[in-house]
Amino acid sequence: MKNALIFSIILTLLFPATSLASVENQAKAAFIRNGDVWILQNNHETQITNSGNIHSLPQWSTDGTLIAYQVEASAEGQNELWTYNLNTRDKKKISYNGHVPIWAPHKNHLAYINNGILDISDLNRFYNIATGVSDYAWLPDGSGFLLSSSGTLNPDGWSSASLFIKKVGDNYEDIVLFGGVKAFFTLPREIGTSDQNKLIAVYAEELTYSPSGKWISFVVSPTASWSMDSNMVCVIDKEGKNFEVLDEMILDVGQPKWSPSTDTLAYIAGGGRIVFGFKNKDLKVKEMPVSGTYTPAHYADLDFDWMNDKALVVSRIKEQEWTNDFSKHPLPVLYTLNLTSNRQIKITSPPEGFGDYAPQYIPSIDKLIWLRGRSIIDSKKDLWLGNTDGTGASEWLRNIEEIVFYTS
Repeated sequence: MKNALIFSIILTLLFPATSLASVENQAKAAFIRNGDVWILQNNHETQITNSGNIHSLPQWSTDGTLIAYQVEASAEGQNELWTYNLNTRDKKKISYNGHVPIWAPHKNHLAYINNGILDISDLNRFYNIATGVSDYAWLPDGSGFLLSSSGTLNPDGWSSASLFIKKVGDNYEDIVLFGGVKAFFTLPREIGTSDQNKLIAVYAEELTYSPSGKWISFVVSPTASWSMDSNMVCVIDKEGKNFEVLDEMILDVGQPKWSPSTDTLAYIAGGGRIVFGFKNKDLKVKEMPVSGTYTPAHYADLDFDWMNDKALVVSRIKEQEWTNDFSKHPLPVLYTLNLTSNRQIKITSPPEGFGDYAPQYIPSIDKLIWLRGRSIIDSKKDLWLGNTDGTGASEWLRNIEEIVFYTS
């Protein structure tokens, strides 16, 4: 018995249990605080910018050595595009005006849109790839792009958005700017879930391939002002043949996300901007080709993330009409949802006056993180960390606007 006790003590000294601190040291993230980019690495915070003009989330390169970020440079919407190298700590201006930066899936080359032209930067110089582009996605193997071109206003009304494929080789200098594309799909002029619920299909954005690459999800929007109230979640197969309108949604609540390894799409359905009421926002899951709704009656969901192919974490509120008194807004808590059993469990209980927003599952540390704040518009929320069942929760970082973790 004595020997067993001594052996147990030796094991504890040699192989201590993983502490919260060691888990935090394994995580790597970029976040925005007071309009500036910060890096979290080895549980140490490093401020990268000091302009106070960062309003969109940084983007991680595939190998996790670089981030791309946009600095708002003028009131006219011009954004300088920069990269930061975590190894050398060097900052480099990539473009005087770059939007929608997306890293290549196979190398540290960065694509972005500059005044409707898609460019690629190899971090030394840039190359013009395609024109008339409103949004895009890299093909899963990095061999080219799925391009979206928005509709235009003509004398007979708006035309609809169109999708194209454009291949690129390693020598970007050989690419023809005008042409060299293959027509993929042209949306109908109007789309909807019923004859009474239709919109003009001016923009096709948020193009995202499913894990198998067989399906593509995207959000179809009308003109900018109308898109605040109603958009449509759509899917199409990789051949551009089978197109389906899934549901109505708004842009600032629970963007569509594919599950980690299956062709299952989750999104929060429901039209009408939040100022029309905290209601009619239902989490739905589309497992090609069947679907289901998981939000209980009298509740609304604000955001979610996949934890695995059969489980999600959801930020949920009780339904309520809108009020300009933010102290009377419903405050969300987190629930986990098992798709197989349909079991839903409340996992957080924030103190009075606080809600839990923007949940994320971080695979590299097998933990949940979320933002705790006083209202949906609170820009100084605190980051919390906990186990996937909500236990062991503790405050991690303070004063966070948005955060994105690197996941290999």
